[in-house]
Amino acid sequence: MEDYNKIIEALNIKLTGTKRLGLMDPVKVKSFYDVSNSIVLVEKGELFFGEHNQVVKTGDLLFVPSGCTTTVSYGLDPKNQDSEELPIKDAEEHFTREVEEGQETFSFIRFTINAFNAVNFFQSLDIPAFPIENAPRVVQLVKDIHSEAKRDTLGLERSLGLLTELLGIEVFRYLVENHLFVDKLATNLTYFKDPRLLNIFTYIKENLNGDLSNKALSEVANVSEDYVGQFFKTQTNITPQDYIEYQRMEKAVLLLRTTRQSIREVGMEVGYKDTAYFCRRFKMMFGISAGKMRRRESTMNF
Repeated sequence: MEDYNKIIEALNIKLTGTKRLGLMDPVKVKSFYDVSNSIVLVEKGELFFGEHNQVVKTGDLLFVPSGCTTTVSYGLDPKNQDSEELPIKDAEEHFTREVEEGQETFSFIRFTINAFNAVNFFQSLDIPAFPIENAPRVVQLVKDIHSEAKRDTLGLERSLGLLTELLGIEVFRYLVENHLFVDKLATNLTYFKDPRLLNIFTYIKENLNGDLSNKALSEVANVSEDYVGQFFKTQTNITPQDYIEYQRMEKAVLLLRTTRQSIREVGMEVGYKDTAYFCRRFKMMFGISAGKMRRRESTMNF
């Protein structure tokens, strides 16, 4: 229990988006993916997700961890093999913000959880999407966040921050109390106990467009240049290069969403001198181009 409390104390939790939508037509969303964590509350109706079409019923939730890709079907019999799978950007026409009585309704919450302001917590766990069932506190927090976000009132940002922190803690509690992914928690969170790895995480985050060679990382961690790659992979189950690329792409998505920088400028800021190479790697990771990611943010983001 003490170790879990240390983890919770180290988490930085921030809201990145909230929507409540009514379903107009059944739709299957291909590659439901985001650099934020996503929670979908099924207020009315049901959805199916994943390779085995697991159902999430009214009153329950779907949690899609940051960096995880899954397929989600809304109001659609997943056994219908003829149903078309749409990319996220094309699914918006099947939903409406003006929810009518009796309509299938879904609330979406997106938020980040970073440990020590450096490590993407759920991405480091490498766990699949999973349902959250019989969790009235989580359901109520999702509803409270959505209701609060619609208010234009004093202290709005602070109140949303507090509610989102509680939501992140409740999700963590749900994992522990239901013994979900316990092995992942035990083996993938060793960085909480190793300051050398924390130093590498912090250095990478602060130097995405700088020198991230094994030599530079070895000096930060005070281990040999030949050993630093093995050290990092042993602790995290990924190579330093893969982790660096993910952090660069995560920062690129944030810049595309929140700034007017050109794609070339975004690529340069996250460490890619060759814009064409940056665009290729971006599309390979997210399945859409950087330009489409920016346009997607200007419409409806699931």
